[in-house]
Amino acid sequence: MKSLHRNSLATAAIALAVALGAAGLAADVAFADTTEAAPARIARAPADLPAPLERREAATVKVELEAVELLGALADGTSYRYWTFDSQVPGPMVRVRVGDTVEVTMRNAADSWMIHNVDFHAVTGPHGGGHATMTDPGSQTGFSFKAMKPGLYVYHCATPMVAQHIANGMYGMILVEPEEGLAPVDREFYVMQGEIYTEEAYGTRGELTESYDKLLDERPEYYVFNGSVHGLKTEMPLRAKVGETVRIFFGVGGPNKTSAFHVIGEIFDQVHPLGSVTADATPDVQTVNVAPGGAMIAELTLEVPGQYVLVDHALSRVERGLAAILEVEGPADPAIFDETPPAS
Repeated sequence: MKSLHRNSLATAAIALAVALGAAGLAADVAFADTTEAAPARIARAPADLPAPLERREAATVKVELEAVELLGALADGTSYRYWTFDSQVPGPMVRVRVGDTVEVTMRNAADSWMIHNVDFHAVTGPHGGGHATMTDPGSQTGFSFKAMKPGLYVYHCATPMVAQHIANGMYGMILVEPEEGLAPVDREFYVMQGEIYTEEAYGTRGELTESYDKLLDERPEYYVFNGSVHGLKTEMPLRAKVGETVRIFFGVGGPNKTSAFHVIGEIFDQVHPLGSVTADATPDVQTVNVAPGGAMIAELTLEVPGQYVLVDHALSRVERGLAAILEVEGPADPAIFDETPPAS
């Protein structure tokens, strides 16, 4: 199966090189043997994001991304060859200010099988920078853009077949802060939802292979937060304390499914739907629809301790891997929540 899989990838890579005139990719593409590689932890920690900006003036910001293909841990005993930005899913969160000039450098690791690029939804310009960053293995490209509109935006690889590159893990988000910045909170988290399409059934152990047919039919075997089944549950849950305010930057890499984002046992104080930070926030929200390639910001205050589960309220997806845990520590408050049965 792996031989057939690699042959199909070679054919796709060669066809793409011909279509794009990418002379740097030869017809005799050599693929590295990853059969003996131990799977890496690819899930990005939810607290791994830049701090709020303190400056209030525009600046030039350098953003460097590297496309890395690697064998990663999808679930216990299950691995998958991911295509990533900077070896994790999602790619690094980028944080800039409206008016900034953003200088993007795109690299593609020398051992990659495929051409990769990056399309920023925050860009005003052709292909979001995708044409300018079409990058052969071992090469480097780049472009610059002015961050003109504040908001939370998705970025992703947009090399044909675009859905394949996204499904394999190539997505992330960029926050363009407004001039005045965002209101302060105690903690911020970075969470993205994605889908993985494998030939093998959900729960199969070993190294899995991607399925083109299931991708085209929009039938994922796995739904994931930050790229893996257990990444934000047992390995790196979100952690906070009673009394703290929390902001969740949430996006959907997809490539195909809309999310009904919900935190079981909590009500969002306010949300910024569609990723807008200039429109009025919506207060007291239970569930938020986020389209593939879309984003939103949710804020909440934590009143009582316990485990709170982040889900897509299309709840069958929990059975295919889609859940994260928010661990809240601190004193109980029976006036708000009391597990003692009422007296009869």
